Parts: sequence; C-alpha cells; structure tokens
Amino acid sequence: MSKLSGAYYEINHMNMVAEKDQWVNQIHPLVKLVLTILYIADVVSFSKYNIAGILMMGIYPIIVFMLGEVSWKDSIRRLRVVLPVVCLLGLFNPFFDRQVVLYLGKFPVTSGMFSMVTLMIKGILTVLATYLLIATTTIEKICYALRIVHVPAVLVTQVLLTYRYISVLLKEANTMMQAYALRAPGQKGIHFKVWGPLAGQLLLRSIDRAGTVYSSMVLRGYRGEFYFEDRGKCGRKDYCYLVVWLVVFFAIRVVL
Repeated sequence: MSKLSGAYYEINHMNMVAEKDQWVNQIHPLVKLVLTILYIADVVSFSKYNIAGILMMGIYPIIVFMLGEVSWKDSIRRLRVVLPVVCLLGLFNPFFDRQVVLYLGKFPVTSGMFSMVTLMIKGILTVLATYLLIATTTIEKICYALRIVHVPAVLVTQVLLTYRYISVLLKEANTMMQAYALRAPGQKGIHFKVWGPLAGQLLLRSIDRAGTVYSSMVLRGYRGEFYFEDRGKCGRKDYCYLVVWLVVFFAIRVVL
C-alpha cells in the first residue's frame, strides 16, 4: 500500500471509529467539545514544576480510551509524528533553568529538568484529548457543536469542507501516482522533471472536482451554510458525564 493509499485509508478508518455505537460516542457533541476545551485549559494551567498534578490529569484520556474502545496501538501509530514534535517544546529547558533542586546520588536534578518533563506531558495529554474528540465524534457532530456555541458559519463550513476534501484530494493524487507508476515501471519515486506537470495536473483535477462538488451542493439547496441534523438537547447522561469529569478536574486541580 502506498503512502497516499494509507493516508486515505486512515481518514476513512477514523470516520468509521467515530461512528461506532459506543457509549462515549453517543454523548452529545457539545458536551465532549466543551469538556475537551476545559480539559486542555486545566492541563495548561498547572505549574511547570507540578509533575504529580499533570500525571493525575492523565486519568481522562485513559478512561475515554477504555469507554470508547479506541486502540492505544493505532493511536500512537497515527500520532507518531505529532508527539515527538510536541515533546521537543521543553527539550531546551534544562539549558536555561539550571537551578539544582535535588541530587540522585551524585547526579544533580535541576528545575529545568522538571519543567521539561512537565511540558512534554502537557503536550502529550492535550494532543491525546484532541485526538479522542475526533475519534469519538464525527466531523459533522463537531461542526454542529461549534454552531451551537455560535462559531461563525463561514469558519465551520471551512473546517467541514477542508476535512471532507482531504480524502478527495488524496484519492486524486493516488490515481495520478498509480498512472505514473504504470508508465514508469521499476522507477523509485517521481523524477524531478515531472514534478511541475504532475502538480499542475493535480491542481486542475482538484479545481474540476471542486466545481462538480459545489454544483451538487447548490442543487441540493446549499446557500452558504450547512444545515446539520438536530441532535436534540443534552440529556441526563450528558450532564452527568460533564459534571463527573468537571468534579474530577476540579478535585485534581485543588488537591495537587
């Protein structure tokens, strides 16, 4: 499987995971969106030396992973590029904050080392929380929740169309790659002389496909804003889910 085919498969697989009939998937999207935002804000608000508190906040992604039956292995594989980049944020802290806090034998442990670990854990937890929102909520439900909190329709439409059109673009690019491979058997990669023509062809094909999609949308009544299916009001279980997690977040924040 080529990288483009793999990326196309991953997007479709994520949509299938988000549409599963799990208990956490059925929670109202507004509750999950608000909870994710509050969780990220709570994680970021911890002191840069408070490792214990940050580690306790890891209970949220762990529980959601179990409730949603989201695969840890697949998640780490999909985030294998993002997580190392996030961890680099605090890599230079030990060089700037050299105040010695304690000694492990003869090895000095500085406050910069503590802040480095804390920033890395913060980055990992925020990325996991965002990933779990996408893994347990379809893009349509997320956009519906955004409209409930009055995010401008043009921004919501942009998010939805961008997400949906990525798969179309990948499919077009994969078709071109397969056609090129059939015309250049045994060649590894794409020769640099055809980079320009292929990029131009991809742009033209994308514009043509986008025009077709837009015409179809207009024929179906599109007038500048999508009308999402009404998910109804939050029920008792949605409020209970929100309140329980808010209590947990507040307790960890106060105690630690």
